[in-house]
Amino acid sequence: MAENREKYAQVILDISARGLDRPFTYRIPDALADTLRAGSIVMVPFGAGNVLRKGYVTGFTDRTAVAPEKIKEIDSEIEPSRGYSMEDNSEFYLRLAAWMKNRYGSTMATALRTVLASRKPGKIRELRQIRLLLNTEEGIRQLHIYEQKHQTARARLLKELLEVPALPWTLVTTRLHVSASAIQAMKRAGVVSVDTVQELRNPVNVSPSSRTGMELSPAQKQIVDTVVSDFDSGSPSVSLIHGVTGSGKTEVYISIIRQICARGRQAIMLIPEISLSFQTLMRFYSHFGDRVSVVNSSLSDAERADQWERARRGEIDVIIGPRSALFTPFANPGVIVIDEEHEHSYKNESMPKYQTREVAEEIARMHGALLVLGSATPSLESYWRAERGQIRLFRLRERLTGGALPAVRTVDMREELKRGNKSILSAALHEKISDRLKKGQQSMLFINRRGYAGFVSCRSCGYVVKCPHCDVSLSLHGNGRLVCHYCGYERPSFRTCPECGSRYVLAMRAGTEKIEEQLRLTFPDARILRMDADTTRRKGSYEKILSAFSSEEADILLGTQMIVKGHDFPGVTLVGILMADLSLYGDDYRAAERTFQLLTQAAGRAGRGTEPGDVVIQTYQPEHYAIRHAANQDYIGFYEEEIAYRRLLRYPPAAHMMAVQIQSEDEDAALRAANEIRRSLTLAPLPPQAAGFQIIGPSGASLKKIRDLYRFVLYIKAEKYDTLIQCREQIELLTAQERQPAAGLKDSPGSPGALHQPEKMTRQGKARSGPAAGGNLFRKTEIQFDFDPINPF
Repeated sequence: MAENREKYAQVILDISARGLDRPFTYRIPDALADTLRAGSIVMVPFGAGNVLRKGYVTGFTDRTAVAPEKIKEIDSEIEPSRGYSMEDNSEFYLRLAAWMKNRYGSTMATALRTVLASRKPGKIRELRQIRLLLNTEEGIRQLHIYEQKHQTARARLLKELLEVPALPWTLVTTRLHVSASAIQAMKRAGVVSVDTVQELRNPVNVSPSSRTGMELSPAQKQIVDTVVSDFDSGSPSVSLIHGVTGSGKTEVYISIIRQICARGRQAIMLIPEISLSFQTLMRFYSHFGDRVSVVNSSLSDAERADQWERARRGEIDVIIGPRSALFTPFANPGVIVIDEEHEHSYKNESMPKYQTREVAEEIARMHGALLVLGSATPSLESYWRAERGQIRLFRLRERLTGGALPAVRTVDMREELKRGNKSILSAALHEKISDRLKKGQQSMLFINRRGYAGFVSCRSCGYVVKCPHCDVSLSLHGNGRLVCHYCGYERPSFRTCPECGSRYVLAMRAGTEKIEEQLRLTFPDARILRMDADTTRRKGSYEKILSAFSSEEADILLGTQMIVKGHDFPGVTLVGILMADLSLYGDDYRAAERTFQLLTQAAGRAGRGTEPGDVVIQTYQPEHYAIRHAANQDYIGFYEEEIAYRRLLRYPPAAHMMAVQIQSEDEDAALRAANEIRRSLTLAPLPPQAAGFQIIGPSGASLKKIRDLYRFVLYIKAEKYDTLIQCREQIELLTAQERQPAAGLKDSPGSPGALHQPEKMTRQGKARSGPAAGGNLFRKTEIQFDFDPINPF
């Protein structure tokens, strides 16, 4: 690298404060002149106290506007952890982080941390091995000597080493029954050496089957051939596979991945939930053996670090995992597959609030790779793009087994109440569960709790209070007020229904544990498994529950949304959906889409074997379009009706939306800052192409106060995404101007350290630059951006 002391490194500090989000110039010491490069992680002195801070080297320069004697020197380089270093592909990581910073409004340090977040260092597992030092001829002579002297243990070990030149210490001392003293004697004689090597853990503890091929249907083969042909032509595409549940999308993924890996590239297979890992991994492992691995939150830091190292070394070709697997350090990925691409868990809810689909598309573009999206219920954003020809659309209309989709019955729970049935189970569902138990068939009961936000409903007529301005349900707060988290509208709650006068009004609540108790009382002979956050806390609990149910060790599987996505249980002939309304009236504009997707996915678990399936949907709103279309398994019908509402109300994907959250320990300061941002955007001289945006709020966030921080939110809607970026840049410019150092404080963009005010830390440990009690508006606030938000702040 550098060959003299007058070379400087540009360093991004690993601090999230926006006021420090720029490269700082540091002198390169002689000791690092030949080793430092873009992507190196270093420790540098910073602030008046020269506190050592971690930073990322992003570039180099020969010039600086600051006097050389005022430039501080890099203290040291951090030894890269396994799989952690950017140096193998520093240009890629830096470009990707810069793209994420610009796209999602984070700082560069936060974006770099996200790209490298899953590569935490873990304890290295070391393995002792015994290695033969003699050549074959010398070894045979030494073996004869041992045999003549009746040194049977040494002879036994030497005989094995002549076959395999290196053996693990544990195998030698246990299986071969060779003592440590015998090994040490052979070591002193120069026959063997005892070495310590690093052993990379493999979380896949099964043996691969002999399955190497599969028969594809004509529709499946057409998809594979077209997608791979795009790759071979040098113009890889983004493809959406819209296939009904059980249509064989996974077989298509495997075939595409096999062909891309055969071309010397690697594959990333993303899945939305940890609970999908086991079944998905087994199917992939039967085709790729130990060239496939998995990452998920159940692995320790050391196990995850080992998988990144195996990927970096080229020891695996396929990685399977949730969104963090997207940043696997493969040398040259050729395909990224996002299964169940509609899933909201693909949206990162911490800064930067990235959407996995978008980041995957950018990574694929940078590497010239394929991106394949798949779902039975695609996100409206993906289908919107497919309709406009922006991405390629494929359809799989029939189940792979040739079986029909299940018969769906919708039960109106208002009518059940009128008949005197106050049980959690309708008469129809009770009857069908009893029938399956008699036949020895399996049932799944899904409690639709996702999206629940404390809404109030009338059990008699199904009435739910909605915001008159935003078409989302109002959320019940502890003070008895019903509040809209988009515009701030509120009204008092009620004890009798405004529509029908009924007193059966309550905040909807449901718990799997309580329902399990009721099921055991109702069906005392049934074998019941429960799968929720409480029963899956321990490592391996997902696999244990799913494996037991797959082996038909239980009659009923009860659980939340984690049981209904992607699982294939041929013995399940009945799915019951309890309280479908709980997600229908979540407090965000995607509530109907989430409900349709969950109900359709849940229904798709029934009848995947040779026996036909039944589905019972229990609801207080059977006439709602999301439930009607889910019962009919009609995605197109739902899409057309839902997109009409999105156009009318200017919600994504018909328009784009940015949420701006302003938070502070001072409630008044947060609200004043939010109003100032609104005023600035209204008066800002934005370019003509940025005209036409709409500002809503500020209003209190869904949780107005968290950890002593008050939070207010502005929502900005615009036809073009670029308009939102320009609004974000205007906000950043406003806050940067307000946060300029006080008069008399020197601050040079070319020099860090003593010229900067020392950082102040909030009670939550977040960095905040500048004086502790500055007089301007934004010194005591923190701002976050969320583009096309999945959930309200």
